Amino acid sequence: MNWQPDITPSDRAFSALPYLMPIIEAIILSVSAAGAGSILFQVPIFRPLLALLSPLIQIYTGFPFASFIIFILLFTLVVRNEKISRFIRYNTMQAIMLDIVVFLCGLIIRIIFAPIGGFLVQTLASTVFLGILLASVYSIVQSIRGEYAEIPTISDAVQMQIR
Repeated sequence: MNWQPDITPSDRAFSALPYLMPIIEAIILSVSAAGAGSILFQVPIFRPLLALLSPLIQIYTGFPFASFIIFILLFTLVVRNEKISRFIRYNTMQAIMLDIVVFLCGLIIRIIFAPIGGFLVQTLASTVFLGILLASVYSIVQSIRGEYAEIPTISDAVQMQIR
């Protein structure tokens, strides 16, 4: 979808913020599943990202059920609130969907592949991290530009959820 004239600069900023949630979850998955073998520690370009998000990650992991509480709050207070701009609700729901993808991939990695361990787990965790990072960065850029980010399958599911 193209740029909409009714999308304000504040709508653009607020629509980009929820994408921090799947990025943080992907970082946590990558570090917890792959440990020192995580791509975050092996590729120097990711060190500034890790340093920048480190305080948020500590807060996020410091409170029990923080991810679940944030998920419920975003879904009920933003996505289901028709008083909020459709642009913000769309991007918030898309960030939630990306977060669900991280959760499901993490579940599969921990249940099926963790007993095997080693290089396979590191590769899968790194792949999930890179995929979510790319999708989130793309969505953030599109949000700042005032355009809807179209991610195949996920955007279709988002359209079904947004009234």
